[in-house]
Amino acid sequence: MAELAHGAPPLAELQRLCVLAAAAAGVHDGHVAIEFVASGRITELNGKHRGKASATDVLSFPIDGADPLAVARELGDVVICPEHTADLREAIVHGVLHLAGMDHETDSGEMLVLQRELLEREDA
Repeated sequence: MAELAHGAPPLAELQRLCVLAAAAAGVHDGHVAIEFVASGRITELNGKHRGKASATDVLSFPIDGADPLAVARELGDVVICPEHTADLREAIVHGVLHLAGMDHETDSGEMLVLQRELLEREDA
């Protein structure tokens, strides 16, 4: 098993956060990969896929899309740079919500509200 990033939640919590976020967005089955990378790698990916030549905290790469009828689909990959992330739990939830089809850049704030609610529920 690969090592998690320093400060990352334990594997069981990481899995629980993925399931929680996906289910809250209406996705109840699928596979997600989480990768923790260095600043240089996230900068490279952000430039290549978003045209932004700077580091960021989290990127999501959907594979099969958000089709609710798909069975055991590959939701995609979440790439997190701990160096640029204040809260790794938040980055995990954020990335999985994106994989489930939500987008805070185009919605009316629903994704970020849901993200905050999920994290508050987990803290309780």
